[in-house]
Amino acid sequence: MVAFSAREAVSAASPLLGRIGTDLPFDALTTGILGMLPTASFAVVGFAALPLLRRLQLEHLLVIAILLTTLGQLGRAVGWNVLAFLVFTCVAMLGIGLVNVVAPPLLAKYFPDRIGLLAAIHVTLLGVSTAVAAQFAIPLDALYGWRFSIGIWAALSALAAVPWLILLVARRTAVARSGDYAAEGRQLPSANGVRPWRSAIGWGTALVFAGCSSNTFAALTWLPAVLVDRGLSQETAGSMLALYSILALPVALIVPMVVVRMSRPLPVAVLFVVAFALGYGGIMMAPPASAALWVVIAGLGQGAYSFAFIMINKRTRTQSGSGSLSAFSQGTGYALASVGPFLFALLHTPGDGWLPSFGMLGVWLLVLVAGAIMVNKPRMLEDTTVWCRRSKQPIH
Repeated sequence: MVAFSAREAVSAASPLLGRIGTDLPFDALTTGILGMLPTASFAVVGFAALPLLRRLQLEHLLVIAILLTTLGQLGRAVGWNVLAFLVFTCVAMLGIGLVNVVAPPLLAKYFPDRIGLLAAIHVTLLGVSTAVAAQFAIPLDALYGWRFSIGIWAALSALAAVPWLILLVARRTAVARSGDYAAEGRQLPSANGVRPWRSAIGWGTALVFAGCSSNTFAALTWLPAVLVDRGLSQETAGSMLALYSILALPVALIVPMVVVRMSRPLPVAVLFVVAFALGYGGIMMAPPASAALWVVIAGLGQGAYSFAFIMINKRTRTQSGSGSLSAFSQGTGYALASVGPFLFALLHTPGDGWLPSFGMLGVWLLVLVAGAIMVNKPRMLEDTTVWCRRSKQPIH
């Protein structure tokens, strides 16, 4: 339920940018800021999550994340000006970013023997949520207006909090009956002082997130505008965004199950880079009538996110290691990726066919490959050399 409700806030507004612009005076700068808010907010949460993971339970962080997402979606639906719309969008994205960070260690905690399967389900439902909001954005706007179209998804976020609140209440009741109040506040054990930022695994995973997220979120923000510029109608462009989003489903189902069994999964990452590149070329240069084909090919490249997600638990063996790697790699990766959607708008000028914008995304594909090479070697984050604070001597 959390995964199914976690991405509507990202894709619900993109098909409606033109419609929203009739009520709120967005310009190129504020639209670019809107496009970079998801990755920038995810980055902020990633860095903030490192101390939070040491102080709060995973379940409490998840409930906070869901409430932020709900509040943000409701707030921007009633946003009275551009600034309010951007602020509440940022709140929603902070909630989604926190979900992204706590999901891997939660899977490791509750399903340690089903990491591949549960990761596949989680990432698949992320794709479903993205596609559903994109597909229904225009029809809901036609019926009830854009504010309803982007605000209705808050109901799903609120509903996703219910099972976790029940779990926390039941746990507190059990603790009260047993009298073991210390058990409720116990935190995850230390991952032997491991520091992801001192490991090639940490930086490699961060670069994979940066490469795939810059491409994915640029497409989620700007694909409808590109296709309209190429001659498609606004409604058809919105459907193409839904098609692009839903293509994350087949790869999300397959990739975790495949990667978890491969000791060196670099070829999988390279396939996604090739899919992105071929799809972009067709979208820019092929006849508009064939746009669906190239959107499908580019959409398959989104499997790179599934690759990055599963590598967090594939290259760690403890819950705390998973949490640390998740926070660092997503914080750093999304910080780097946030410039992708922003520059995509700034690099475009009428008549250039979006070539400079897609060229910039091509650079991020090279970053993705570099990160995949760094995490390809079969080793664990907890086994990397770390330094003792007092003695400054390496600990193996």
